[in-house]
Amino acid sequence: MNDAELRVQRLRNLRLTDHAPMSPLEVVEWLGAIQAQDLASAMWSLGVRSQGATEASIASVFEDGQILRTWPMRGTIHVVPSVDAAWMLAATGIRALDGSARRREQLGLTVEDVERATASLVTALAGGRRLTRAEALTTIDDAGVQTTGQRGYHLLSYAAHIGVICIGPQQGSQQTFVLLDEWAPSPRRLTRSEGLVELAFRYFRSHGPTNIRDFAGWTGLTLTESRAAVAGNDGRLYAIGSGPEARWAAIGSDGDTDNGADSVVALPGFDELILGYKDRSLHVPEGMLDRIVPGGNGVFRATIVADGIVIATWSRKLRPDRVDITVEPFTHLTSRTMRAVTAALGQYATYLNRQPSVTFSPVR
Repeated sequence: MNDAELRVQRLRNLRLTDHAPMSPLEVVEWLGAIQAQDLASAMWSLGVRSQGATEASIASVFEDGQILRTWPMRGTIHVVPSVDAAWMLAATGIRALDGSARRREQLGLTVEDVERATASLVTALAGGRRLTRAEALTTIDDAGVQTTGQRGYHLLSYAAHIGVICIGPQQGSQQTFVLLDEWAPSPRRLTRSEGLVELAFRYFRSHGPTNIRDFAGWTGLTLTESRAAVAGNDGRLYAIGSGPEARWAAIGSDGDTDNGADSVVALPGFDELILGYKDRSLHVPEGMLDRIVPGGNGVFRATIVADGIVIATWSRKLRPDRVDITVEPFTHLTSRTMRAVTAALGQYATYLNRQPSVTFSPVR
């Protein structure tokens, strides 16, 4: 399989080319998880993969409890299916707690402080209540644990990592918190070993073909744990090649590599096409990663992708009835490609229920 064929197969598995329609919940289940520290980006990651989705319809899927945000991997917020949140936290989220004692010491927090803060949230949220972030921090302060500086973030993320709370639906522009057991009252039950095997299957089904190093980077697992998770999928995953460089994919996922050619999609920042791989060289042209992550600051810009290769970044400004979009190409774009880019961004504008106004910046 050459690089062009590999890109097309990944695009199809990532649900970015023609495919059977999926609901937002089915998209998240298929991908395993979607990085979501930036909510607007995560919502468009769902929208671009869900036929006919709008910003309002994606928000409703959060509101009715089908999907939620929490910290399942790498200490980073992701969207996950609500029924899978508990086992994912037990499988991979728990690794982020390995350094929690040291971090508590740095912040001047004790084990008693953490327990008191968590207990105060349980009391305040019981009965289906929601608290905004500010209200949650006030609740902890009132319990006698100061939340100044980074202490508040640590206390909230800790309570989420141990499966007590999760991020609830937005309240206007405000983040909210709810009790995980109340928000997802009928969780899927998997042991940690079963959870790692299932997560490996979902990852390689949706991100493959790729190697075990990419899976380890995505989950934050060790290579040993990652190899064991893949080995547990005998009969569901297969290897292309052998040794450390072998690429894995789900059995039955290899289709016509001509399907999806000439595809152009407008992706948000933090999309799985970029964030889903430790090695991004297949999709990002040499020397262009800094255009996507300026200065390596961890903030990933929205991208335009043609045939699986990033060809530009884009930014938006929201107006009452339109969205102004500026495209910054990496190289000269043909008229045909510019039309395809404009059409892809038109889909984004439709998702926002706005008219698009697209401008192309000079190549720099």
